[in-house]
Amino acid sequence: MEAGAADLALGATPQPDALWAMLRAEAEAAAEAEPALRGMLEMAVLRHDTLGAALSALLARKLTEALMPAERLEDLARAAGPDLVTLAAADLSANRRRDPAARGWLAPFLYYKGFHALTWHRVAHGLWKDGRIDLALYLQSRCSLVFGVDIHPAVPVGRGVFIDHATGVVVGETAVIGNDVSILQEVTLGGTGKQRGDRHPKVRDGVLLSAGAKVLGNIEIGRGAKVGAGSVVLADVPPCATVAGVPARVVGWCRDAVPALAMDQSLPPGTGG
Repeated sequence: MEAGAADLALGATPQPDALWAMLRAEAEAAAEAEPALRGMLEMAVLRHDTLGAALSALLARKLTEALMPAERLEDLARAAGPDLVTLAAADLSANRRRDPAARGWLAPFLYYKGFHALTWHRVAHGLWKDGRIDLALYLQSRCSLVFGVDIHPAVPVGRGVFIDHATGVVVGETAVIGNDVSILQEVTLGGTGKQRGDRHPKVRDGVLLSAGAKVLGNIEIGRGAKVGAGSVVLADVPPCATVAGVPARVVGWCRDAVPALAMDQSLPPGTGG
């Protein structure tokens, strides 16, 4: 974790046990209000004793297929251990706080495919580091097919990351994503060709990557920077800069302390394409 990353937090992330208590209370209320959902809510939340158990079961049901039963996938998620649950709590908190459509904890937990894809990526990344390459690539493939999110399992991702809407997100093998980053739909962190080696972007803490941004090559997006929607970034972006255009250029500087937390995709007045 980069120095000073802790000061990016928007309030403290609830501990997993506290988050679980709030999530269960919301599930109970939803089951009471909408009886048609009770069976689903029982299976997804209310039958479980901990956030980790519910999360593992939910993730498994999302990716199961005829050749990979849910029980085996659930075992993989459980084996990732308490670190996965702690990171998932931070990511879920990011979803809750940065998405104005999120009215509580339950909907992001149950329905937000960016959260599901990122949590599975964390499992795949652990497998990759342990040398279980084939299984990690299998999970990447399933996440791409089911969620429309394609993150190479080699990619390290920090805590408190929000992938909003998620469809069409692509992240290449040698990319790095820091803490408290927000990524919107159709963002690409890619290479510029077929070269090998270190060839993908490094996204530092607090960065906002707006919808449709394409960031290409072994470049650095500095801490607290913002990339405008639809931009194509081919060169380093200084910390706290706002860039936009094709190719992207600097059009302004920090208006928000942490763009990823503010989630403001607007650009300075008079900014050209």
